[in-house]
Amino acid sequence: MAVEADQDRPLRVGLLTYKGNPFCGGQGVYVRHLSRELARLGHHVEVIGAQPYPVLDDGVPLTELPSLDLYREPDPFRTPGRGEYRDWIDVLEVATMWTGGFPEPLTFSLRARRELAARRGEFDVIHDNQTLGYGLLGLHRLGLPLVTTIHHPITVDRRLELAAARDRKRRWSVRRWYGFTRMQKRVARLLPTVLTVSGAARREIIDDFAVRPERVHVVPIGADARVFHPDPAVPRVPGRIVTTSSADVPLKGLVHLVEALAKVRTEHPAAHLVVVGHRPGDGPVADALDRFGLRHCVEFVKGISDAELAGLVRGAQVACVPSLYEGFCLPAAEAMAAGTPLVATTGGAIPEVAGPDGETCLAVPPGDAGALAAALGRLLADEDLRARIATAGRARVLGRFTWEQAARGTAEHYRAALAAGPGQRRS
Repeated sequence: MAVEADQDRPLRVGLLTYKGNPFCGGQGVYVRHLSRELARLGHHVEVIGAQPYPVLDDGVPLTELPSLDLYREPDPFRTPGRGEYRDWIDVLEVATMWTGGFPEPLTFSLRARRELAARRGEFDVIHDNQTLGYGLLGLHRLGLPLVTTIHHPITVDRRLELAAARDRKRRWSVRRWYGFTRMQKRVARLLPTVLTVSGAARREIIDDFAVRPERVHVVPIGADARVFHPDPAVPRVPGRIVTTSSADVPLKGLVHLVEALAKVRTEHPAAHLVVVGHRPGDGPVADALDRFGLRHCVEFVKGISDAELAGLVRGAQVACVPSLYEGFCLPAAEAMAAGTPLVATTGGAIPEVAGPDGETCLAVPPGDAGALAAALGRLLADEDLRARIATAGRARVLGRFTWEQAARGTAEHYRAALAAGPGQRRS
């Protein structure tokens, strides 16, 4: 496919996402905001996605590429009826699930390649959002330059879950579930252009996936400052701490925040926690809530809009990120943009977003409930400190981490991929 040399012309972008839920995890958030801002810059963006389908803004079309949706609520790990099978990819998807694996990255990549082959010539560049499936290899034969975003290697999640596994059976289950990371490692090594969201994630990609350093480029993402901004009309709820935790997994560190809350309440009885995410029915967090008798002062909310989330964050006295690791940390950026002072760990890329301890946040070591409790208590007790941290935090986000800046940086890499051509060597 001939590519015009004009560096100002709008690009036709196919943005792939095998999982697009904007209310659970960061991939759906990334696709929604990046596609909107690319469209505002004048590019023609079409999102191609599977269930749960992304929620997109006006002007961004969605092409649905349905899977069998094996993990949907209220019937996760379901067995499809005979009439639901359409082809061999569906059979592969079910067989992988039945044997304890996670099939979606591979099966979506196969369906996406078939879709793109049938629509040859409709896109200038394909942007894959962390699928890293075998089906993406060979897109250059279709004349399609490929840019891939890896938010962070899922091998990090695998390591943390293995470390937290309680017995041999659980360790086997974790290894089998994360079997797709072997494919992602192989595919990542062959990709010409990898984007990631932080320096910490870049180092993990180079170390875990053995991707050559010159192929991995940092394009930070950020907060939507038009939604996440201070509003003096919204009253702060005394003692309220807010956090985002989309899943009860060790990576998110929620169990340490629950323990910290128990300590904080000995000096600040009004302290309570609002968690944006699902209430776990069992597991470490549920056990901690019962152990410390905190079910009455920990509320879980889910499925809220960006505007509702922004209002919730504005109404808190403190926002907290207790994660053991983050490849970027959108909740930190959004809280800072909203003018809510932040307590955050130093796990992964969080310091790159949250900034220096004592200036734009209060920083604590990951996994340290005592340090979390001390920092939370310090902010709850000091109104002047809260105001100073909040003001400096918002200024940091506005200067470094917005979606418009992310879209401009991403588009530069699209043009570089076009200039290199689809036949560039991927050794």
